[in-house]
Amino acid sequence: MSATEGAVARGPRRTWDSNLLKLIAIAAMTVDHLAWMLFPGYDRSAPALVMHVIGRLTCPIMCFFIAEGYHYTRSKAKYAARLLFLAVVSHFAYVFASHDFTGWRSFIPFASGSALNQTSVVWSLLGGLLMLWVCDSERLKTPVKVGCVLLLCAVTFPADWSCIAALCILSIGSNRNAPKKQILWCLFYVSLYAVVYCLALDRVYGLLQLCVVLSIPLLARYNGRRGASPAINRVMKWLFYLYYPLHLFIIGLLQWLPQG
Repeated sequence: MSATEGAVARGPRRTWDSNLLKLIAIAAMTVDHLAWMLFPGYDRSAPALVMHVIGRLTCPIMCFFIAEGYHYTRSKAKYAARLLFLAVVSHFAYVFASHDFTGWRSFIPFASGSALNQTSVVWSLLGGLLMLWVCDSERLKTPVKVGCVLLLCAVTFPADWSCIAALCILSIGSNRNAPKKQILWCLFYVSLYAVVYCLALDRVYGLLQLCVVLSIPLLARYNGRRGASPAINRVMKWLFYLYYPLHLFIIGLLQWLPQG
């Protein structure tokens, strides 16, 4: 069994490549973000909740492929730089698409709202990549690594999915040959997030975060390959970097259109 194949659980036939799973994540993310636009606030209607349940597929798949990308990239520094650039661009798109946006001052972190969801999930994805990089270092001693991970948790805490996405990336990347450990650690972190969400934001939407378990059978089908077409692989490599901020910007524009 290859290292990549060992990163996913045994069970269903592994017939899905990374391109398909990434498209599923993008589609689920779009449904989730449209739900926030169509059903503002913590709407508890059936359509809103179903759309948000679908959206819970996105973060685990994104975390999984950030961890995979870390192990396969030729340059971790360039990979981190791309995520940093995307995090900066996406911050403006994310805030613009939110219902809290009132003007340019809204782009300033902590200018409004709670301590959570101040910027996009990309900030937390970058934090997870850096956690893996730090923990893989042979030059750093364990206390330094722990300190760096705690610091990155604090830095990513205000992002969408908070530091939980970063910790999930660390758990997935550190346990590539132990899928049960990957799942258990990620569920542990998401459960903590659900508790915080229940206490700080909304009880129903906090419990809804646990629907990330629906992504497990999807990731179990991963065959460890990118795709059969090199051309499509090149497109897919950059699709998320372009699509993520662009679709948020479009949602923001739609919200500012005159109603009625």
